[in-house]
Amino acid sequence: MNDRLKIGITCYPTLGGSGVVATELGKLLAEKGHEVHFITHSIPFRLGKFDKNIYYHEVEVSDYYVFRYPPYDLSLASKLAQVAQMEGLDLLHVHYAIPHAVCALLAKQMVGDHLKVMTTLHGTDITVLAQDHSLSDLIRYAINRSDAVTAVSDDLIQETRETLSIDRDIDLVYNFVDKRVYYPREVTELRKEFASPDEKILIHISNFRPVKRVMDVVDIFAKVNEQVPTRLLFVGEGPELSRVCSAVKELGLSDRVTFCGKQDDVAQIISLADVMLLPSEKESFGLVALEAMACGVPTVGSEAGGIPELITNGETGYLAPIGDTNAMAGHVLRLLQDESLYSRMRQACLDRARFTFCNDLITMQYENIYYRILGREIPERNRTFDKMICQES
Repeated sequence: MNDRLKIGITCYPTLGGSGVVATELGKLLAEKGHEVHFITHSIPFRLGKFDKNIYYHEVEVSDYYVFRYPPYDLSLASKLAQVAQMEGLDLLHVHYAIPHAVCALLAKQMVGDHLKVMTTLHGTDITVLAQDHSLSDLIRYAINRSDAVTAVSDDLIQETRETLSIDRDIDLVYNFVDKRVYYPREVTELRKEFASPDEKILIHISNFRPVKRVMDVVDIFAKVNEQVPTRLLFVGEGPELSRVCSAVKELGLSDRVTFCGKQDDVAQIISLADVMLLPSEKESFGLVALEAMACGVPTVGSEAGGIPELITNGETGYLAPIGDTNAMAGHVLRLLQDESLYSRMRQACLDRARFTFCNDLITMQYENIYYRILGREIPERNRTFDKMICQES
């Protein structure tokens, strides 16, 4: 293909929404014939099987004795420049402003202006790091000097502008799910291991940080379980996990709660559930809610950050003010007790995930930005793209 690109991708390769999206995007780009080079400190956990268009370059950190701390940022910048020169990369697509965009800009200075830098903002680089005055100027520099900047929600774009006084163009490109991976799985037999036929299942997936308000999940579940026999699945690990375990035990709910730990095949476990709980205090997008939506599972969550852009209140889930566990529990009960409502909402979830957050559509949006910053013509196949191709044949 004469519109084939050579793309370097840098992200956090371990568990986390940004790493998942970056890795899945790279795989989809490779499927379309582009040459994709992952440049990270370890292999992204979602990279999966071998692909002839995907390459991995490990960033090795110097242990020179005069360095008090390993200089990962400098090692990454050097590796980005090395790979860009060696492989003739067209652009670097980096996820997070710090440190990745700063390192990519340094690599560009070493390689030359023909190497373009695209930065995708996922959330905490703005909602957390940009609040630190010692870092805000550096983040502002990285955003302003990138050849293109995208963000995963309109809410994140507005917060970026307000927090850092940014007035440059920022493209809105939502997160996505691969419809070939995220769909309602057949889990009839597996479900029997977690709940009896008369019981419902709630699920929460996160990194158990305070911002996820996991204690609210416990509170919502306790309220729901008083009226409808329910089981709760916790997926993930993090700093709040021990506190949650103690609360579950104190409430006498240990026999109704399962801690599943970290899971790779989340589509399988999400398909077990009737409702996803996402009561976060901050959420730039809410990827787990989209994954649940694609599996036909409605989300009950908070009116935080980008969640309202993902969840259409009353159509694909329900939203309530942050911390209002009574309202959230009420929404869950409404879903669990009204089969007709639940059936309509389940179908609405499947339709919205398939069309609005389709992997084909979002991949094309990223591609078009690549062509724009490289000054290349957008291929005909992208100009004539129709969302209907996202529908399963």
